[in-house]
Amino acid sequence: MLMSTSVKVYGVCPHDCPDTCGVITEVENGRAVKFYGSPDHPVTRGWLCAKVRPYLEHVYHPDRLQYPLRRVGAKGSGEWQRISWDEAVAEIGQRWRAIIAEYGAEAILPYSYSGTLGMVQMGAASTRFWNRLGASQLQRSICGAAAEFAVKMTLGARYCQPYEHVQHSKLVIVWGHNPVSTAPHFMPFLRDAQRNGTQLVVIDPRRTRTAVGADWHIAPKPATDSALALGMAHVIVEEGLHDEEWLNAYTVGWPQLRARLADYPPQRVAQITGVAAADIVKLARLYATTQPALIKMADGLQRHRTGGQTVRAICALPALTGQYGQRGGGLAYTTSGYVQWDGRSLAHWQDSPPLGRMVNMNRLGAALLGEVSDPPLKSLYVFGSNPAAIAPHAGKVVAGLRREDLFTVVHELFMTDTAVYADIVLPATSQLEHVDCHKAYGHTVLSYNTPAIPPLGEAKSNWDVMRLLAAEMGFTEPWLQQTADEVIDEVLTETAVTNPALQGVTHARLQTEGSILLQFTPETPFADMRFPTASGKVELYSAHMADMGLDPLPGYTASADDGTDGRQSPNGQFAPEGALTLISAAAHHFVTSSFANRDDMLQREGDPFIEIHPTDAAARGIVAGERVIVENGRGWCELTAKVTEAVRPGVVASPKGRWSRLQAGDRNVNWLTSDALADMAGQSTFHSNQVWIRKR
Repeated sequence: MLMSTSVKVYGVCPHDCPDTCGVITEVENGRAVKFYGSPDHPVTRGWLCAKVRPYLEHVYHPDRLQYPLRRVGAKGSGEWQRISWDEAVAEIGQRWRAIIAEYGAEAILPYSYSGTLGMVQMGAASTRFWNRLGASQLQRSICGAAAEFAVKMTLGARYCQPYEHVQHSKLVIVWGHNPVSTAPHFMPFLRDAQRNGTQLVVIDPRRTRTAVGADWHIAPKPATDSALALGMAHVIVEEGLHDEEWLNAYTVGWPQLRARLADYPPQRVAQITGVAAADIVKLARLYATTQPALIKMADGLQRHRTGGQTVRAICALPALTGQYGQRGGGLAYTTSGYVQWDGRSLAHWQDSPPLGRMVNMNRLGAALLGEVSDPPLKSLYVFGSNPAAIAPHAGKVVAGLRREDLFTVVHELFMTDTAVYADIVLPATSQLEHVDCHKAYGHTVLSYNTPAIPPLGEAKSNWDVMRLLAAEMGFTEPWLQQTADEVIDEVLTETAVTNPALQGVTHARLQTEGSILLQFTPETPFADMRFPTASGKVELYSAHMADMGLDPLPGYTASADDGTDGRQSPNGQFAPEGALTLISAAAHHFVTSSFANRDDMLQREGDPFIEIHPTDAAARGIVAGERVIVENGRGWCELTAKVTEAVRPGVVASPKGRWSRLQAGDRNVNWLTSDALADMAGQSTFHSNQVWIRKR
């Protein structure tokens, strides 16, 4: 009898997390039997988060889609017929050719996002074929568009120090961010720093898992963070704690900002934020007198109507105190600016027809229901996302998906909230079943994903389906039929032409080594005092923003939402005095909606809940553990009340990511969230929401 041998295969986590962990899969007789973090990866260091650790249960889940399906009943009925890939692709091509003949290619919209962050399976798959087709373009602004724009306008690029640099910080302010749940591999570095005396302040309306371990938790009202930052700046300048010499040498717009700060004394800011004036003064003094001090933020902070200005105001604080360029100081947001794939080789837009019109992904429901009309959207192709669960104003999204005249194709691992409304469902591969290349946004390690097992059933990768669709539509360009490895080789080669850190990082070397730590000079962002803005300085005043009609200085504007969306509730108009502000932060055990269909993860996350302060609960006669209806003019959902002081009065919190069809009433929290756009870059506004709560 032959003994089976185990083969170790190196890969990388594909999910929407800054850590982008290196993983090892052990395979026996073609089946993955072990899955764990790579001990040689400089960030992963041999361990994985609670979400990804049991990934094999995801791969071998009994509900995995394994064959193409055609809808045979009404939309949403769950009646399907198994078909072959040839039949599926031929039907898609036939329907699309008819749509293009009558309406043009812009009547087709691809919708994808962060189900995977790979160069090939998301980057190339979201661009090449669709550009060649001439389909509508997706404005991919659901996550961090306002922050990305604001940082670029202020600093010129999104650079960030390595996680280990936090050991040099004397103070860390984690602002609107919960890395325990969303960037867990930063936490060992932070905890080591804390043990060596680093102070930790967490600013968040909710007492998160990260806030529990802080020296000080400050809970402002949602969407008032820019006022808090400007109030801190007022105190710093008023007390002479700013670095005048640094500001004069390395910023543009310091005199104009200084004049504006006069409008933000602590007393006024206290009224706006709900943070005591004494605490605003204390925080300002602590920040200005403790160097190096690091402000660490992420994207949840800016998902409201004035999100861009929030980030602009926070970016000003390290400039006021001369902290940019200091190891362990400045701003820690994302490393995405270090490596940006060469657009010509990734997307081949130069070899395609003129790019189609742009459709904002946050307005998907409105777009499907007629907001986009010239031509109207007649077909939707979804992969790497689950918009019926994750997009704002979900009721509109579902209503759009129910359109009988909308031809919808969904390429997925599971029968998601979105897939149930499809006309054609195609089975997708997991990360263990395809080739890809990943850069991170929390560090600068570049990784190659080697397939560990053959695709289950008839599953195909995103990119392989694009190749099939290109052939079906009669496109003969070689770049539409490259293998995944050929795509990686082309993009790496072309990106290295303009990025010195990638010179010598070949496809072959990446395959052999698995992960490569890219080196950048200077290692500490902006240590050379060179900012890649138009002026070469920190632009506290942005002339470019002024030209766009935006406020060129950091400022605060109330982020209003009446929660009614122009409609009345079934019980009449909502009473303004009963409104609560809803935030829908990340769940601890889901990556948006990924893993939210798994029994083990659902059990760990617990019943769908909403956190409510004891004062607000008592005023509504609500007790802990009671089922409640949370509603506004956009919709409603049913949740379990968790009465807790973890949220401030007037604020309620319910984590995102639940699948609606697994919840009571077939609704999740996104039936309440707004599809209004923020102040910059078409950003989502998930946290600009008023809701009303009543006993069920």
